[in-house]
Amino acid sequence: MPTQTTPSTATSQFPAPGRTTRTIQNLIGGVAVDGVRTFDKFDPVDGSLVARVHEAGPEQVDLAVAAARAAFEGPWGRTSIAERARVLRRIADAVERHAEDLVAAEVGDTGKPETLARDLDVARAAANFRSFADTVAGAGLDSYLTELPDGRNALNYAVRKPLGVVAVIVPWNLPLLLLTWKLAPALASGNTVVVKPSEETPSSAALLAEILAEAGVPEGVVNVVHGFGAGSAGEALTRHPGIDGVTFTGETSTGSAIMRAVSPRVRPVSFELGGKNAAVVFADADLELATAGLARSTFLNTGQVCLCTERIYVERSVFDDVASALAEQARRLRLGRPQDAATTTGPLISQAHRQKVRSYLDLALEEGATVLAGGGVPSLGGDLDGGSWIEPTLWTGLDNSHRTVREEIFGPVAALIPFDTEEEAVALANDTDYGLAAVTWTTDLTRGHRVAQRMRVGMSWVNTWYLRDLRSPFGGVGLSGIGREGGRHSLEFYTEPTNVCVQL
Repeated sequence: MPTQTTPSTATSQFPAPGRTTRTIQNLIGGVAVDGVRTFDKFDPVDGSLVARVHEAGPEQVDLAVAAARAAFEGPWGRTSIAERARVLRRIADAVERHAEDLVAAEVGDTGKPETLARDLDVARAAANFRSFADTVAGAGLDSYLTELPDGRNALNYAVRKPLGVVAVIVPWNLPLLLLTWKLAPALASGNTVVVKPSEETPSSAALLAEILAEAGVPEGVVNVVHGFGAGSAGEALTRHPGIDGVTFTGETSTGSAIMRAVSPRVRPVSFELGGKNAAVVFADADLELATAGLARSTFLNTGQVCLCTERIYVERSVFDDVASALAEQARRLRLGRPQDAATTTGPLISQAHRQKVRSYLDLALEEGATVLAGGGVPSLGGDLDGGSWIEPTLWTGLDNSHRTVREEIFGPVAALIPFDTEEEAVALANDTDYGLAAVTWTTDLTRGHRVAQRMRVGMSWVNTWYLRDLRSPFGGVGLSGIGREGGRHSLEFYTEPTNVCVQL
């Protein structure tokens, strides 16, 4: 039997920031549980060891699923919608009380600037819980009064039932934001969950589980198991017969593996997967606004956002102007320690991911690219040179036939490519196996509407990027995913409707 200890406070596993190496355990049924072994988590800023994490094996996954099932069949499964909405609002309040603890956990795992973690990740975490509290409180389903041949009537109405035990598998790029984006609607719908964070970012999920307990979420409703994918906790979880549904954000190849794992049991899945997102800049665009927007959509979070732009198509008459202005924006970015207010850009998540991104930078040169900005590994000096840093990079001279323009890189890189007509721009943007997001920059709003609607994507912005209404559908087409999240669209995944027919 694994060693178990009970956590005492919402920050019990997370001492004050410093060089102390933390130990992160699995959290199962409200109890901290050792795994089959530990693995090391390194700081992407300087390569130092920051945590030893307990990897869950099949036994720990069994315990987590059993704990979630018991909680689902207990009082939580009978909790009213109004009470679940109140719980979600208490969670949002608790997230805000522990905001700085969550910032420290997120920064320690990802190396992103503190300002970004505070203003984006933690702020959205609280907003996610409040948004889905509102959604579930106001949600309804269809009802019909059916006229029968004999003159009588029948009433048909639908009720929502939770799926049951849901596996929530979270990526490393926005770990807290995307965990809460899935956890909030799962809990709002009455499910219990087993969370598997990325092995690269275990800290905020472990801390959030403790915060949930402080907010009054019963033991076993949320369980956290740590580990890897194939041959580890991820595979054991997705293949487990006690799992009623799987939601996953991450690489397309991992999504395919999960589909194979759940197919024998025909379990529902919700996937938000990779992207090779395009931006289109027309000559009539406000070029200052467009280049500032492109800098954000290309380089935010060091390009490690599924919605980031990697392909930029610019009308030929303004191509040089846009290329020059955007290259200047890239050169102004400041790489540095996350605590420094002047830092705009952090490292990549790991040395392994940096090697992947560097391989694409080398490939771009082999394919004939001309580098406009960046293109290498910076020398920041001191211990920072042990981190996973990469220069924000732009290049020209490639087209849609090249691998670097077709394959997802997931770093602060983009190719600029000229076009001549609207038809050509739309065709180039849609020439991809992915279909997550696109941006159109133009002052002609008639054209903006027209082009945005022709993009083969799940999300299409005009003159902005990453502007979200949390009630709107979020997801992709093609290799970018299955299903939609957000507002009632999330409830459609996390619940099953049952139609009740009563003859009157």
